[in-house]
Amino acid sequence: MSSEKTPTAPETAGPRPRRLTYAAALAALEGLALVVGGVWIAVLGLMGDADDRQQAVTGGVTLIVLALLPLLAARGLLGRRSWSRGPAVITQLMALPVAYNLLQADSVAIPAGIALALVAVTALFLLINAETTRALGIRGPGNARE
Repeated sequence: MSSEKTPTAPETAGPRPRRLTYAAALAALEGLALVVGGVWIAVLGLMGDADDRQQAVTGGVTLIVLALLPLLAARGLLGRRSWSRGPAVITQLMALPVAYNLLQADSVAIPAGIALALVAVTALFLLINAETTRALGIRGPGNARE
């Protein structure tokens, strides 16, 4: 029986990198925005025409359910779980076409599109950063431990 202790992985030892915390905060912000938007749409639908009620409630519930992806990703990032980067990246990639569509509108949606695009690009940058990758214990091809 060996008395060797398993060393703590250097990637997950020490304080959480700020970039990882910022990426988690941006993912959580997106999730919260989806929840607020979903509740808003559902409430407006319930108070509006009976013809549009079902569609509005369905849209609101859909947004609330979609909010689970970035919220779970944010929690995983804060907990330094390697699985959390995938959902966080997917969230940002889904946000880019939405931002593009908002930018095509001739309304107050344009500033929302700009803000969403900035958040998505910033979060992607933070998520693919080498410091974040190391903190999550993600190894690239050919870097697996034996």
